[in-house]
Amino acid sequence: MTVPTHRSTLARVGTAVAPSWLSERLEDGAHEDAVRAFRFARETFIAGERIDMGRLAARLGVDRTSLFRWVGNRDALLSEVLWSLAVPTLEQADVATHGRSGADRVVAILTSFAHDLITADYFRSFLRREPARALRLLTTDGSEIQRRYVAVVEQLVRQELGDRPFGRDIAPADLAYLLVRVSESFTYADLITGDAPSAERARAAFDLVLRPEEPR
Repeated sequence: MTVPTHRSTLARVGTAVAPSWLSERLEDGAHEDAVRAFRFARETFIAGERIDMGRLAARLGVDRTSLFRWVGNRDALLSEVLWSLAVPTLEQADVATHGRSGADRVVAILTSFAHDLITADYFRSFLRREPARALRLLTTDGSEIQRRYVAVVEQLVRQELGDRPFGRDIAPADLAYLLVRVSESFTYADLITGDAPSAERARAAFDLVLRPEEPR
C-alpha cells in the first residue's frame, strides 16, 4: 500500500487510498445534487435519526431513482457520512498531539478517536438502531471505512515508528491492521461481546502492543 507522506492531512489519507464512486463525486464538486443529498443525509444522521432514502428523496423533491443515481445505495451514502464524521475527529486528535512523538503519539491519537466514537450520542444511536449494518460497514474487510482507517493508522505508524517499527519484522500495514482491530474490539464491544465500550481498555491494549516494556 502506498500512502502520501504529508502530515497535515493525516485523516484525508484514507479517502486518497480507498476512494469510492460517491467520494469522488463529492470531492470534485461538479455533482451539486449529490453534494446536496449528502449534506441532508449528514444532518439527519447527526440529529440521531435514521437515514431513510424515501424521506431523503422527498426532502430533495425528487424520486428515489434520481437519488440513487446521485449517491448510490443507502450503504454507500451511510459509509460516506460516517467517514465524513471520522475525518474531523482524527484531524483534531492529530493537531492536539503534535507535541508528542513515537508510540506515545500513536497511542494518544488512537485512544482519542476511540473515546470520541464511544461518547458521540448520534453514533451510538446508529449502532443501537442498526447493529448488523453498522458492524458490516465499519469493521469488515469489505468496508471502505475500515480500509481508510487502516490507511490512516499505517501513515501514523510510518511517521512515528518508521518503516520497520521497533526494528521488528512487522510491516507498518500489518501493525496498522492489528491496531485497528484492537480499536474496533473495544469501541464496538457492546455489539461484539456484550461488554461496555471502553476507551481506557483500548488505551491499555494499545500500550501493550506499542509499549510492552512500559507498565501502565
